[in-house]
Amino acid sequence: MAGEPAEHDADESAKQTPSAALLGGEGPTVSEQIEGWLQADGEKTLGGLIEFFGKKSFALVFVLLLGVPALPLPTGGATHVFEIIAVLVALQLIAGREGIWLPQRWRGVELAGGRRERFIAGLMKLIRRLERFSRPRFRFLFNHRLSNIVFGVLVITGSAGAFLAPPFTGLDTLPALGVVLLSLGVLLEDVLVVVAALIVGAVGVVLEIALGSAAVHGVGSLF
Repeated sequence: MAGEPAEHDADESAKQTPSAALLGGEGPTVSEQIEGWLQADGEKTLGGLIEFFGKKSFALVFVLLLGVPALPLPTGGATHVFEIIAVLVALQLIAGREGIWLPQRWRGVELAGGRRERFIAGLMKLIRRLERFSRPRFRFLFNHRLSNIVFGVLVITGSAGAFLAPPFTGLDTLPALGVVLLSLGVLLEDVLVVVAALIVGAVGVVLEIALGSAAVHGVGSLF
């Protein structure tokens, strides 16, 4: 029958997971994918995110985990659990796991809703700005075993930098923002975004070390 091919195509399209579009190719933008998850039924937890987007969505998990400390808002160390989880997920990426495993307790960590609406709104604004000028550049550099290892190592470095920043100093912003930009660069397959991420992250870590050393020296001079 004439209607069968169209129905078959619709079925095939429905079988495509959201993570396929996130990892390159035609499809909704990253911001549209996140908005779809936010508007869909179900809990807005880390476990819900992994189930909705598929187990290979490492980069998107990093975006939402480090998105909160990346915003210029005081967190007082409340986001440390996000940074610890990001390190665990990055280690799995380095190990070559195709699926993300997390303890049940961490899968229940809320990423949206309630007090986090302000953070999500700021993160979405950042992503939309980036999407306006970004386009795939040097796509052959992405989604390889070696590039995934490098990606994981950089995420661990940025997450550690954000974790070690003194509370209420704002020094966790740049290292976390570096991880967010790096992850978006991987999702968008844009090497220029990756380069910008490396610069932002490096500046953040250098500032943290320099100001931390100055603070220690200042305290030491009092005694």
